Amino acid sequence: MIYLDAGTTYSKIITDSPDFEDEYLFSKKENKYYYVLPSSVVKSLNIVPTRSCGHMANANENEIIALAKGAKKIKEIEEAKEATILDLGSRDAKWIKFKSGKFHDMDWNTSCASSTGATVEMLLKFYNVKPEELDFTPDKFAVTCGIFGMEKIMDSISSGVKPAEAISKFVHGIAFNAWNFSKKPEKIYLSGGFCENRCLVDSLKNYCEVETLGRFILCEGLE
Repeated sequence: MIYLDAGTTYSKIITDSPDFEDEYLFSKKENKYYYVLPSSVVKSLNIVPTRSCGHMANANENEIIALAKGAKKIKEIEEAKEATILDLGSRDAKWIKFKSGKFHDMDWNTSCASSTGATVEMLLKFYNVKPEELDFTPDKFAVTCGIFGMEKIMDSISSGVKPAEAISKFVHGIAFNAWNFSKKPEKIYLSGGFCENRCLVDSLKNYCEVETLGRFILCEGLE
């Protein structure tokens, strides 16, 4: 059994067999192994998944459907009067809303949210900044994509702002855009790699309550 969420930068796998390198093992729960691998590595392994979703796979499941199915497995979401689940990834943003456990609304943005996560990773590497060095800042860059964000960051750094602070402003801008894109809910259940970005989570908390679900919700929705 292999369930694969093949993202642009990283892929997530849930399997019942420890078939992959230990360095990629994220966690183990009961008889299931959870892996996070660079998508370039996944492509080289010629994996034949039981079910899959994502940009980098010959997917047999829609990502929105996988997100909805995975979220519905969480008791709190199933029982909530209203719940907005936002999956913010490397190149897109998508959300789904339930009311009293039933589908109500959704959207999927592959343009304005394009490359948000990937852009942050590239900026961190280019400026030699560690993710834990990013802190919430009340200021934000009002940008809608990675290209304009990099321009703002470079201009800011050239004027004397420290790289970590400039990137934090960009991350705050991502959080603000994601909240607006999700129709300004009072609470967001956050899915995806940004769950591990403290700066993003703290920035999003500036606008609404946030509960992180981790990186495997889409994989859970494939089971």
